[in-house]
Amino acid sequence: MNEDKSKLSEVEHIKERSQYLRGTLPESLDDQVSGNLFAQDQQLIKFHGSYVQSDRELDKERKAQKLEPLYSFMIRVRVPGGVATPKQWIDLDNIADKYGMPTLKLTTRQAFELHSILKHNLKNTIKEINDSLLSTIAACGDVNRNVMNTVNPNTSYIHDDVQDVARQISDHLNPRTSSYYKIWLNDEVVAGNGLTEEIEEPIYGKVYLPRKFKITLAIPPYNDTDVFAHDLGLIAIEKDKKLLGFNISVGGGMGMTFGDNTTHPRLGNVIGFAPTDKVVDVCEKILTIQRDYGNRENRRLSRMKYTIERIGLDFFTVELNKRLGYDIEPARPFKFTTNGDSYGWVKGANGKWFITLFVEGGRVKDTEKYPLRTGLREIAKISDGDFRLTGNQNVVLGNISDRKKPEIDKLLKQYNILPEQDKTPLRLHSMACVALNVCPLANAEGERYLPELVDKIEGLLGKHKLQNEPITIRMTGCPNGCGRPYLGEIGFVGRAPGKYNLYLGASFEGDRMNVLYKESLSEEEILNTLDPLIGQFAAEKGKDEHFGDFLVRKKVIEHKNLTTDFHGE
Repeated sequence: MNEDKSKLSEVEHIKERSQYLRGTLPESLDDQVSGNLFAQDQQLIKFHGSYVQSDRELDKERKAQKLEPLYSFMIRVRVPGGVATPKQWIDLDNIADKYGMPTLKLTTRQAFELHSILKHNLKNTIKEINDSLLSTIAACGDVNRNVMNTVNPNTSYIHDDVQDVARQISDHLNPRTSSYYKIWLNDEVVAGNGLTEEIEEPIYGKVYLPRKFKITLAIPPYNDTDVFAHDLGLIAIEKDKKLLGFNISVGGGMGMTFGDNTTHPRLGNVIGFAPTDKVVDVCEKILTIQRDYGNRENRRLSRMKYTIERIGLDFFTVELNKRLGYDIEPARPFKFTTNGDSYGWVKGANGKWFITLFVEGGRVKDTEKYPLRTGLREIAKISDGDFRLTGNQNVVLGNISDRKKPEIDKLLKQYNILPEQDKTPLRLHSMACVALNVCPLANAEGERYLPELVDKIEGLLGKHKLQNEPITIRMTGCPNGCGRPYLGEIGFVGRAPGKYNLYLGASFEGDRMNVLYKESLSEEEILNTLDPLIGQFAAEKGKDEHFGDFLVRKKVIEHKNLTTDFHGE
């Protein structure tokens, strides 16, 4: 922690004055003058799982009418390891109908989001989420956020053990403040959330972390959680159908800021191995290193990736061993084959059935040809299994019995929501953040536009007879990287309305980032740029060679390991 408090960012002062995240939130919520919160509480409510947003498409009109923006709130719901019950799915669907935009958003980090919640409905919404035995605390803010885990239906015998570790980590690193209960739940503790009534924060301290902290687990060969893109990644090591422990990756993070060449995305470094019974403690000690050494003056440089680059990976590892009281073990061998999801019915190692359903942009809604929301609701009414959110914004219907599988299969066909119907591999490997019109950081469209652009890129692939080629394609409306665009074989990052930076050359397995290829392209320029590259790929690709690997082999793109890889010259 910096001794000279005058140099700290304003958010640090807000946290210190907040009385463990209470601030003036109750007074803000009671204020009838504005649909927004007081300035300091706009920061504190993030720790409680919510962000202030507005409908940016109405801002100009409302300003002309001398009205404030149409403020509303996004609420994020933590789902450790991505696994929810059918009842919880129905409960959240009902809450979305009752209080907000009548859709569910599945995030790239295995959480639910509800949008367009008005201030006077915030308390009831969060209370009803907790009534379902889910929670919003620590879904946002300068704390450890939702802990991710592989939910791919082809996972091994160790999935349940790895999922148990994910829950243990989530519970252990949750904030202990009682402010959440006092503000939202009338001081009631809801069963199953892993929190206590303590006000003191034994791990975080009074000012919490310098910035958000993200942990993800992955079970090889599936890297469906993009394990290297997070502050702390845990790669499960299996032997003879048993979980031995985890390789530890540190220092990943996707965000950067245009025009600030001190910022950049980064993949994590594997520093060693920890046995299963020690991994929760390892996570705590890594988090405390970031707590103590992270930059609290400049929030752009406050993520753990910058801490490691500043103090050095060797120092970081020595400090970790010192705090543990022993040396972590050498990393064990592992291999990833994809960071996408697999589709279609499969029987798991436990004898139960699983099927992954495609959710375009993570938005669970009904369209005329694809009544996904209604279909999933009907399935939830009869399912004897679970609902699993993937790191690619899709949903897995999991742990379905032999008895229930025919009924669920019938509903999938009735509602025409089988994933393989009329969807190319390109579309099935697509991902986009919310972006416009509600995200205040967005420069351009994301979720609403990518399906249209995919239509046109599919045309290029068809032209070159590559319509069955799987290519990861990702789009975000700004460089902060919520949709992990720097891990797309084709990545788009919004610069301005209708203009995107084009990034190319990530690996299909999620262990190599792409690089900036061209800047500020219109749709026409994007298609004109991709067409000859796809044509060259069709003519010269090797057997089973992926698009990103081809671009690297042909030196179409080249990593220099410099910030210019992402910002340009």
